[in-house]
Amino acid sequence: MPVKPPRPPSPPLTALRAFEAAARLGGFTHAADELCVTPGAVAQQVKILEAWAGAPLFRRQRQGVDLTEAGRQCLPDLTRAFDQIGMAVRSLQQATAPNRVQVAALPAVAQLWLSPRLPAIRAAWPDLVLSVTALESPPNLSREPFDLALFYSNTGQVLSPDVIFPVCTPELAKGLCTPADLLSVRCLSDLVWNRDWGLWLAEAGLTDAVVRGPVHSLYALAVEDALSGAGVLMAHEALVAGHLSSGRLVAPFATRLTLPQSLRMIGREGPRPKMLDRLMAALGGEGGL
Repeated sequence: MPVKPPRPPSPPLTALRAFEAAARLGGFTHAADELCVTPGAVAQQVKILEAWAGAPLFRRQRQGVDLTEAGRQCLPDLTRAFDQIGMAVRSLQQATAPNRVQVAALPAVAQLWLSPRLPAIRAAWPDLVLSVTALESPPNLSREPFDLALFYSNTGQVLSPDVIFPVCTPELAKGLCTPADLLSVRCLSDLVWNRDWGLWLAEAGLTDAVVRGPVHSLYALAVEDALSGAGVLMAHEALVAGHLSSGRLVAPFATRLTLPQSLRMIGREGPRPKMLDRLMAALGGEGGL
């Protein structure tokens, strides 16, 4: 017998992570979004794990996938294990860089709400190392290397209600007397919030009205277009507050609509660096930013 016989191979960590995400989130597509890969890549990793295990972990069906009994049995342990890894990584980050805070935010929030506050944040805490990542959807703070998330959602600390209404330059507003006048001017839209105009028009009594105009993939571009006088923008109040205060943009109509979701802040759970708690207090209004 050899003194050191070869050990049985362990399953790849990537395959375990792909399976756990797909099983926890209920499908390959949602797992791909969380892991920033394609659904095909998740499916391939799950196949690798199934080949190692010698048994299927999912039942493939036309409408999606379901866990097998073996998959259901191992999911809780894997979820706890990856949660523990996430906590260990955060502990390592906190120990090696106690003044570093990593923020994930919706692109429009990062550009239009957080960015104007950064100078005051840096002035208040010169030792703070703040990194901002723009994401289209909130990250899983238990798994991903972020300390703080800023998104429009239904969970977390409310920073501002989501109030929408049309805005434009003062010059353009002179030709707008009633909401019906919007049908004859360019109305700027954002691809993500493409339902906003219909919702507001219905609130203003124009249920069947349809406005026309450019559709931007970034809300910040739509704001810049409005500032140049190119058209009327459906504003999210928290994101254009500075331009309204300066008078560069005005609201030609009194009608405002509050949407169900609010701009909210979520901090990671567990032990947190003091710098993160200070930043959250400041952004939440307690620090005067």
